[in-house]
Amino acid sequence: MRALIQRVSEASVSIQQEKIAQISNGLLIFLGVTHNDNKDIADKMVKKCLELRIFEDENGKMNLCAQDVSADLLCVSQFTLYADTKKGRRPNFIQAAGAEEANALYEYVCEQLKQSHLKVETGRFQTDMKVSLVNDGPVTIMLDSEDWRK
Repeated sequence: MRALIQRVSEASVSIQQEKIAQISNGLLIFLGVTHNDNKDIADKMVKKCLELRIFEDENGKMNLCAQDVSADLLCVSQFTLYADTKKGRRPNFIQAAGAEEANALYEYVCEQLKQSHLKVETGRFQTDMKVSLVNDGPVTIMLDSEDWRK
């Protein structure tokens, strides 16, 4: 499982020019699922996203997590996080989980994020979305569950 996390001052998702989700200060989480992901890995990813200390404290140090600052969360499914670009110019997505498996884990992650009692908004799985954001910092962090399996 991969999560590309961006600290944002605002972010939104639109589908066919209709805004379906919007947050202010918080985290935009792009989530990619691969074949060997499961709920245990998803739980670890949720914990990492919620506890990642990337918000500034009173001294300007990145020392606070989403829960410390009551951050808003926007989670968007992003199978392209598993793009393989080693050969040629056209990426392949063989490492991305199939739609049914990926959607089940994406929905599970969203539900687990909601257990934090923070405001959680979501994109719509397998839909052409327009994501708008203002990256705060900029702060962009990539989490990859493969790093925890080693």
